[in-house]
Amino acid sequence: MNLVSCRECRHTVSPNASTCPECGAPFPSREKWNGWGYEWKSGIHVLGYPFIHIAFGRGPDGKLRVARGIIAVGQFAIGVITIAQFGIGLLFGVGQFIFGCISIAQFAAGVYFSLGQFAFGYLAIGQIAFGYYAKCQFGLAWHLWSQRTQDPEAVYFFKTLFKILQSFFRSNPG
Repeated sequence: MNLVSCRECRHTVSPNASTCPECGAPFPSREKWNGWGYEWKSGIHVLGYPFIHIAFGRGPDGKLRVARGIIAVGQFAIGVITIAQFGIGLLFGVGQFIFGCISIAQFAAGVYFSLGQFAFGYLAIGQIAFGYYAKCQFGLAWHLWSQRTQDPEAVYFFKTLFKILQSFFRSNPG
């Protein structure tokens, strides 16, 4: 097998090496390395941010790629609307760990509304929920509707909310 020079330190390495044993450069036999994962930004920008930014993986410097845009999609993302494993959605976010105004996630922290296994927010719905109004299996709230506690105001609030949502999503015949 012919050995090649590392693009960073010129140390002799195997062409199949994943890192240089001398300087640690990733894939040292390649002329250029752009990291791993995927990144795409739309050509349209709003207030200096791409309208859509999608990012996964690590950049050439080894740092995590973070999606930052009006609509941000990635393992880590910050945007007005965010879809991420870990994200901040200024208006709306969906993912595994999300903080935002409205959050839907396994761990959801929403300023106004949160829906998730663990939900925190003014209006929280989840297995475990904390908020002003909470519908949950277990939780803590000013107005709580859980297996053990059925605050009449919480019951009225959530039943009304669910009726409004049903009528909103119900199809209109004719």
